[in-house]
Amino acid sequence: MLEQCINQAAGLQALALQHAVRLIAMASHGRQQGELPLLWGLCARWIDMGLSVAVLDGHACESAANPGLADMLDNPLSRFTEDAEKDAWLVLPAAVGLQRLSVTDLYNGSLNEVFKDYDIVLLYAHASALTALLKGTPLAPLLVVPPAQDAALSAYAALKQMLLQGHLHPTVANIVPEPLATPNRLKTQSAKNLMHCATSFLGYRVTAQTVVASSEPGGAHDDLTHLALQLFENALALQQERAERLH
Repeated sequence: MLEQCINQAAGLQALALQHAVRLIAMASHGRQQGELPLLWGLCARWIDMGLSVAVLDGHACESAANPGLADMLDNPLSRFTEDAEKDAWLVLPAAVGLQRLSVTDLYNGSLNEVFKDYDIVLLYAHASALTALLKGTPLAPLLVVPPAQDAALSAYAALKQMLLQGHLHPTVANIVPEPLATPNRLKTQSAKNLMHCATSFLGYRVTAQTVVASSEPGGAHDDLTHLALQLFENALALQQERAERLH
């Protein structure tokens, strides 16, 4: 299994060499305490694979003291210069900038030009913002279901909004604390409730991927690496999509 992951990672690095910026999205539903550890873990996995990541945080607003996406859209060269060393992992406030973007901007090169030196652009924003921005795209935003008992309700609301209003089909990650993990990799009650509600009220079958929250990086449960590989493989290649739409 480890050899398979290594081979996949090598394949992803080859894709990255084609230098198409790849867009990945993570939908928040008010559970940042359960979402952020997974987000940072995914970024760390991509960095380990030799990929650079720019995280656009839709929960933080740009300001004069802390410029972000809006400033870079106004002036793409405001942060990067020929002499500047690129950060392998960049986090930018993006609440204002994301409101200014439209789905057309994803295809006309706006983000691709601003983040052309990065392999991955990760959008982390509330489900409503991603629904408006990504409507009709083939991207499958990551929807995290933490083990909190009431997490299923907010996750279901986010799923419903993305599915019905945005025609998006999220990738659902079911977070299982390591002490609760079993050989059968049982779903948490939150994930079970989400799956039940989606089937009963939306007629939609959710396939939740189990991610064991391990305190040991690279431990026995390396679900995070598999999820990182999957998200990159299914990311929206901005440069490629732009070319296809122009023909």
